[in-house]
Order: sequence, then C-alpha cells, then structure tokens
Amino acid sequence: METHKKQPKKIGFLSFGHWGDHPSYSTKTAADTLLQSIDLAVAAEEMGIDGAYFRVHHFARQLASPFPLLSAIAARTERIEIGTGVIDMRYENPLYMAEEAGAADLISRGRLQLGISRGSPEQVLDGWSYFGYQPEAGESDADMGRRKGLEFFQQLEGKGFATPNPNPMFPNPPGLLRLEPHSPGLRHRIWWGSASDATAEWAGKMGMNLQSSTLKFDESGKPFHVQQAEQIRRYRKAWNEAGHQRTPRVSVSRSIFPIVNQEDRYYFGHESGRGDSIGSLEMGRQAIFGRSYAAEPQALVAALALDEAIQEADTILLTIPNTLGVKYNVHVLESILKYVAPELGWHT
Repeated sequence: METHKKQPKKIGFLSFGHWGDHPSYSTKTAADTLLQSIDLAVAAEEMGIDGAYFRVHHFARQLASPFPLLSAIAARTERIEIGTGVIDMRYENPLYMAEEAGAADLISRGRLQLGISRGSPEQVLDGWSYFGYQPEAGESDADMGRRKGLEFFQQLEGKGFATPNPNPMFPNPPGLLRLEPHSPGLRHRIWWGSASDATAEWAGKMGMNLQSSTLKFDESGKPFHVQQAEQIRRYRKAWNEAGHQRTPRVSVSRSIFPIVNQEDRYYFGHESGRGDSIGSLEMGRQAIFGRSYAAEPQALVAALALDEAIQEADTILLTIPNTLGVKYNVHVLESILKYVAPELGWHT
C-alpha cells in the first residue's frame, strides 16, 4: 500500500562546474568542464531529463560566465530547459545582463530559466568590488544584490526608458528606447534563489519563481526539509496576496545517488545514513544543510517520499558530481529516472 502521494515533477541536473588538476577528475581544465557540460546537456535531453542548470561562481575554478555556455547548449538541443542556480547579482550590470539573457533566450527559442540571487560567501573578500560595484549609502552587499536583481527583472518587461539621439546612426522607432534584443516571456522564467523565509516572501511579492537549494538559514531548529517546505508555503502565500495572475514555479535542489553497482557504492556509500548538518553562511547566522540521499533504490524511494519540501515543489534539481565525467553522470541520471522517479510519480 502506498504511503505517499505521487506528484509529477520536472527533473533537472545542477552542475557546480568544478575543474582541477586532480588524478580522479575528468575535468582538469576549464575547457574540459565547458565542453563536458554541453555533452551532458545533450545526453540529458536524449534520456528525458527536463533541465540543465549551472552554478555561477567567481574567482574559482568553476563555471563563472553562464551565457556563452547556455547559448552553446541551446544550439545543440531542442527541448531541454537551460538555466542557472544561481547568478550572484552583486557582480552584474543589470542592463548588460538583460541584453545577454535576451539573446540567449532567443537562441534557445524560449527555454531559458535563470536563477538569480543576492549571492553567497565567495572565494575573495568583497569580490564584487573588483568588478567595479559598491553598495549605495546605507546598503549592505545583500541589499545591493537584491536591488540589482530587481532592476534586471524589471528591464525584462521590455519598456522603453532611454531618450533617443535626435541624430542617430540608424533610424529609431518612435518613443523611448528599450534594451535589445528583447525576448517576450523571459521575465516569467526568472527565479530568485532564497536562503531565508523573508527573501522567499519578497520573491513571491515581486513575482519571481523560487529556487531553494540544499541549504538555508536555520530559522526554527526543525529538520531541513520541514523548514524548506514552510519557506515554500510562505512564498506561495506572498505570491497569492500580491495578486499575480500566473502560477509560479518552485524548485528544490537535492543530492540523490541510487546505489546500483560497486562504483556507486565506492563514490557514495559513505553518504548513506547521514542526516542534516549545521554550519554558517555568514557571520552570526547559523545555516542548516540538507542531507545527501544515497542508498539502494528501494530505501531511497522510501526516504524521499518523506521529504516535505520535495512534495511542495514542482521541479527538482539534482546536484551532480561533474568532475567524475559525462559517462558517470549519465549513469546517475539514468538510475534516478529508472529506479526512483517512476516509484515516486515524478516521471512516468
């Protein structure tokens, strides 16, 4: 007898895009990571995965500039969603980013799903300052990230705001000018990456979709998946109270590894049985980090059925060990689609 409700989900992978000169890495250079990311997205589309998502980090041997990669994947695929989880807006010029995002979305024919956020601890102190950005008077860097994120989001409406030159190089359309290229519909495919209840509510009020990762600030002492489910419910309440007309999307990220052979056991057997952990995202604030799910399929299905946040979400982003190469990551994704997703009703 089933004890859980089966709910269809979109399933994507989320790559942090690591590389390094390590004997066990298949991604020893930036070129390895970029090219393998494209190959994995193509393979994921072929097997029926719904999305290819990539983390963005600066000053690190990880993926940093998403739009060339997303555009390359768009040119090699036809159906799969392509996105980020997340772009740190403290480092971004919102107007230039709106142009980049519009171009990438048009290349993909409307498949871009951009996760943005105010950022997280980085590899260097105040890294955004090296990019030429500083908080305004009275702002924190987090405030700056939210302000720039909202400016980017608003620019995607495609409204004119710039006064045209009376003697332009090329003829202008009438009225104020907007950024080009403009991709209609992209604004509805922007997600805010939230680590707190308050910023999730803010995202709901603003009209962005919600990305909730494998960690959040510990705001109640409850298990991670319970806190995350409560965060999602707060987000939806704020969305409804704001009167938005469309249905929002909500994703959660999970590390899920079915152990079906000795290689899986070698890599992830040690994760079996571990629970949530407590750490810190920033000075003075405790964070809770969700467990990894690693077990034989039957035990995995039973554990995942009890995850309240997964039940609340419509999209699951599977974090992958990209340094282990395309072949192994294809195996991991195939195992989830074969042994886990059907049992939970995520995919048929």
